[in-house]
Amino acid sequence: MNKYLLETSTCSLLMEENPRVKGRLNSLAESDYPFTCPIVRGEILFGIVRLPTGKRRRELEQKANEIFAEIPCDPIPEDVGNTYAQIKVAAQRQGTPLDENDLWIAATALALDAILVTSDSDFQRIVGLGLRLEDWTV
Repeated sequence: MNKYLLETSTCSLLMEENPRVKGRLNSLAESDYPFTCPIVRGEILFGIVRLPTGKRRRELEQKANEIFAEIPCDPIPEDVGNTYAQIKVAAQRQGTPLDENDLWIAATALALDAILVTSDSDFQRIVGLGLRLEDWTV
């Protein structure tokens, strides 16, 4: 069984009905576990809430609700804080600091021994810290 933490870029692509990403999600083994986390959910919802009220916002809200109904949003365990502290210091020491939310998402994937599914190349900078990545767009 593989656990797959779907990062913000991947969830956005699912909302756009990207055929490669949807196909990869649908091809997972039954024993595999795709999920997201509250940080990703927050980033997606922030992007929607800051839009002006109107058709586009309503459409994105509906798509987000569909994705969040299909993909579980697991809570962040307490020990993710320990992992976050370690990778933030390591990233700073190697001169590759990341956005705070990205650090928390990476720490969550590491702490849960999950593969981070993202098309965001920023995460490549911390692969040396044990983070496993997959890009379902290629």
